[in-house]
Amino acid sequence: MAKLGITETVLRDAHQSLIATRMSIDEMKPIMQEMDKIGFYSAEVWGGATFDSCIRFLNEDPWDRLRTIRKAMPNTRLQMLFRGQNMLGYRHYADDCVEYFVQKSIANGIDIIRIFDALNDIRNLETAVRAANREQGHAQIAISYTLGDVFTHEYYVNYAKQIESLGADSICIKDMAALLTPYEASALVYELKNAVNIPIQLHTHYTTGLASMCIIKAAEAGVDVVDTAMSPLALGTSHAPTESIVAAFRGTERDTGLDLQKLSEIREYFMGLRQKYIDNGLLDPKMLATDAKTLIYQVPGGMLSNLLSQLKQAGKEDKFNEVLEEVPRVRADAGNPPLVTPSSQIVGTQAVFNIITGERYKTVTKEFKGLVKGEYGRTPVPIDDDFRRMILKGEEPITCRPADLLEPELEKLRVECAEWMEQEEDVLTYAMFPKVAPKFFEARRNKKYGVDGAHSDSEKKVHPV
Repeated sequence: MAKLGITETVLRDAHQSLIATRMSIDEMKPIMQEMDKIGFYSAEVWGGATFDSCIRFLNEDPWDRLRTIRKAMPNTRLQMLFRGQNMLGYRHYADDCVEYFVQKSIANGIDIIRIFDALNDIRNLETAVRAANREQGHAQIAISYTLGDVFTHEYYVNYAKQIESLGADSICIKDMAALLTPYEASALVYELKNAVNIPIQLHTHYTTGLASMCIIKAAEAGVDVVDTAMSPLALGTSHAPTESIVAAFRGTERDTGLDLQKLSEIREYFMGLRQKYIDNGLLDPKMLATDAKTLIYQVPGGMLSNLLSQLKQAGKEDKFNEVLEEVPRVRADAGNPPLVTPSSQIVGTQAVFNIITGERYKTVTKEFKGLVKGEYGRTPVPIDDDFRRMILKGEEPITCRPADLLEPELEKLRVECAEWMEQEEDVLTYAMFPKVAPKFFEARRNKKYGVDGAHSDSEKKVHPV
C-alpha cells in the first residue's frame, strides 16, 4: 500500500471546532513557513465558518487571509470546505455566483475544494464540481455520513458512484458528528475502494473518542488520506492528533513519511496559542472532553447543546428527554436528512416546538416547511405525500434542482455593493453576508484611510470579540 496522506486541519477545522473559528491570520503567520516544510498531503486553511468569522469578529478580509497563506505556504496544497450551492452562506445561490466563487477561490490560491451537500443531493454539487474542473482545481466531494435505516453501505456506494461519474477527483467520508466506529470505518472504506477508482479520504471528529481507532482501521482498509490536527488543538470536538497518527504508522507499510521531530517543533508553537486561548476564555476545557452520548442518541454534540439551550429559554428543561425521542420521529417525517448544518438545526427546532406546544406540527417553522417543500434539495427518503400536504397547506413542492429556480444574480449583487467594492471578490463576500459585509467594508475603508473615531466605532460594532 502507498503511504498514508495527512491533511492538517489546525488552520481551519480544528480551531472552528474548539474556539469558534477565532484564530487570526496574525496568529498563523509565525508558523506557516515551518508547516510548509512538513510535506502534508494538504493543509485545510479556508472555507467553512472562517469566512463569516473573519468579517464578523476578526476584522480580516478572508481573501487577504487566503493570499497571505498561499504566499507563506507555496509547497503545500491548500484546501477549503465549500457547501455546494450554499457556497459559504446559508441559502442556495444562483449558478453564476457559485461558478464565480470557485473561480476566485482557485485564483487566490486554493488547490483542493471539498464540496458537500447537507442532504447528499448530487444535483446541488454539479455546478461547483464543473467549475472546479474548468479552473483545473481538485474537486473533492464529501459524503455527509450519518446513521439510519436508509444509510446502508449500498446507499453510500451508490452515492460514491454518482460522485465519480460527476467528475470529482476524490471522495471524502465526512463524519462531522463522530458517529463512525472503527470496524464500520474499515468496512465502509473497503467497499468504497472496490466500487470507485478515485481516492478516498476520511474526515472524522474526536467527539466520541473513536477518531484515532477509526483512522487506523480505515488505513488498514486502504483509505488514501486522513484529516488530523496538531495535538494542542486536537481531541474533543476537534480531530485525532497529527503527531500520534504519524507515530502510529511509523515503520509500517502506511508510514506517512512525516518527521516527528519537525512536527514537535510546530507543536510547541501551537501549545503557546492553546494556553493563550485558555487564558482568554476562548477554549473551554469542556470542549476537549469525550462525549459518547452522540453514539446513543445519534444526535451531534452541537445539536444536543442547542436543544438544551432552546428548552432552557422556554423554561422547559424537564422536556429534554422527550425532545430527544421526538428528533428521530421528525427526522423520519422529513425524509431522513443527515443531521448536519442546516438540517440538524431545522429538525431539532421543530422537535422542540412539537414537544413544548403539546401538539405535533401545531407550529411549523419556516425552515422546516422549506425542507419539506424541497427548497434545500431532495431528501434521502421521499416524504409522505399526506404529510407534505399537511405542512405545505396548498403550496406546491419543488421537485427540480432548487437552483434551477434562481435567476442569475451576480450583476445585481455587484450593483448593490458597488459603493464598497475595492476588489472583485468583494461581491462574493457581500453575496454571502449582506448584513455583516457592509459594516466590515466600512471598517476596512476607515482603517485604510485613517478615519479616526469612526474607525474605532465601526470596529466595536462589527467585532464584538
